[in-house]
Amino acid sequence: MPAAPTGSPAGLVLTPGAGAGRDHHTLVAVEAAVAPLPTERLDFPYRLAGKRVPDRPPVAVAHLEREAGRFARSLGVGTRHLLLGGRSYGGRMCSMAVAQGLPAAGLVLLSYPLHPPGKPERLRVEHFGDLRVPVLFVSGDRDPFGSPEELAQHAEAIPGPVTRVTLPGAHDVRGRDAEVADAVAAWVRGLG
Repeated sequence: MPAAPTGSPAGLVLTPGAGAGRDHHTLVAVEAAVAPLPTERLDFPYRLAGKRVPDRPPVAVAHLEREAGRFARSLGVGTRHLLLGGRSYGGRMCSMAVAQGLPAAGLVLLSYPLHPPGKPERLRVEHFGDLRVPVLFVSGDRDPFGSPEELAQHAEAIPGPVTRVTLPGAHDVRGRDAEVADAVAAWVRGLG
């Protein structure tokens, strides 16, 4: 997989968690915080079809590849100049897409779901060793999908540079949209 380009990213693709859409308040807050960086908030196919059950990874990853490519072309760049990410399921799908070869400048993973609540043996980290781009994790200190300690342990498998920001809260980090958005904006500025 090619390395991420140096310099400032050309755009940011944001995706929602499984129970939300592209207009989720956290994604909207992040978009505002990184402005004027062009940002594209996406819905997954199941959401566009009015369904509630999230797409399987192959469907979601293929959708991300198409939409990231479209957005990159609209900016006159390749996807290797885009940051990809999102909340929970959306961030996980972006990380899987990058691990499978979608070029990107980095990953923004908000409330990454390391495992289902109460099932730490069902880890969702098998692709971490293929993430050779800068990765930002922003998570709550009481997230039942993975504690800060679990995240620190498993993030060690990522070859690219990793930044972890832990905020007070659970999986939704309720009431802390501004802090999440500020953490993303500061990280993005540091990439330039």
